[in-house]
Amino acid sequence: EMKTNRHSSFFYGWVIIAIGIITGMLVYGARFSFSIFYPEILNEFGWSRGSTALMMSINILVYGLMAPVAGTLSSRWKPKILIPAGVIILALAMIGCSFARQLWHFYIFFGVIAPVGTALCGWPIISPALMNWFATRRGLVMGIGQAGGGLSFVYGLLAEYLILCLGWRSAYLALAVILIAVLLPLHHFIFHYHPKSKGLKAYGSEDLKSEKAVEDSVLSKNWTMPQILRTYQLWLLVLSNFLFWGVSCFLVLSHQIKYAEDAGYSSVFAVSVFALYGVAMLLGQSSGVMSDRIGREKTMALSSAVALVGLFALIAVRDTSHPWLLYIYALGFGYGAGLFSATIYAGTADIFYGKHFGTASGILLTGLGLGGAIGPWLGGYLYDTTGSYDNAFILCMACIVLASVSYWIAAPRNADKLHARRLKSHTEKVLF
Repeated sequence: EMKTNRHSSFFYGWVIIAIGIITGMLVYGARFSFSIFYPEILNEFGWSRGSTALMMSINILVYGLMAPVAGTLSSRWKPKILIPAGVIILALAMIGCSFARQLWHFYIFFGVIAPVGTALCGWPIISPALMNWFATRRGLVMGIGQAGGGLSFVYGLLAEYLILCLGWRSAYLALAVILIAVLLPLHHFIFHYHPKSKGLKAYGSEDLKSEKAVEDSVLSKNWTMPQILRTYQLWLLVLSNFLFWGVSCFLVLSHQIKYAEDAGYSSVFAVSVFALYGVAMLLGQSSGVMSDRIGREKTMALSSAVALVGLFALIAVRDTSHPWLLYIYALGFGYGAGLFSATIYAGTADIFYGKHFGTASGILLTGLGLGGAIGPWLGGYLYDTTGSYDNAFILCMACIVLASVSYWIAAPRNADKLHARRLKSHTEKVLF
């Protein structure tokens, strides 16, 4: 007989969250360490910033295209097969980077192969797993579950240390070994995609006993994929992710270390700011519970405002005389980005949770991927053509404002009304 374990001393779903955090830290650490390797690769090969940053753009584009595929596969194939396959593919891509000699080598290994691995063992699989384990408190769970994304920037300190000790090529090898040694045993022996496989029920499922809650729960699972694709709400959420994370965050994150070095700061100091960004992002993600209390849209507005303050501080950096500006940037932009991530996925779950949530969540990441295909390359291109990042960062500010407006129009607060309209439409079709 299935049980929730909710009122006993420990619920296994928290173990799943912990594995999700560790997975996110290592898997996305492989991607976000790009900005740490970026100056090293520029120094060794002397390529232009735009063409070199293009490898990050390709990475995010391929990831965005793969995310809905991975989300769909998670409901059809066994995640215990998918995730180890993704880990191995990602590790092989990093090993390939350590031997790269031409720009196109990086485009293939980091740009194409790595994100395929990332999608198969990252958020497109972890996100629906967390929703399977938790029927309530999803803002909190999505926020904590994404903490690995914030920690992936702190993990960059290890990448910097390995580069200083071993050189950038051996550092890539070392990160690949860590990835395999930690994640393969964790997912083989401890991870469970669904509570059913441990004879458990989702956390809070017994709270869905009222007639309205049961009705809402049933309604939410009636979404078909064509219905989801026909809603303007989905595409507004995709646009929001495209603008905020895709264009703005990935542009800034790809170039922030080189930007700080251009201002005269050492690589170690620049990476420490990068790590502080990760800590702030972690705090923002952990604040996802706020959206359960004050509403998704108000939380989204707050995340955008704080991120804008961070970008204002970043643009003001001109030399090493005011290091506190970089701290304000890291704290503001990091917290805003983390809070945005938790809020957009919680809002998506409000509207679309059910059989196809994994695919809907993956489509959201496609928006991120398409924006990310533009951001890093555009930041490098604007620098190459103007000699400054100012125009790029101002563009990012505009994207953040538009992302918040897009989310407000999508209105997760009206999810119940949307479900009711859909049910009424379905009933009328059946009757007539």
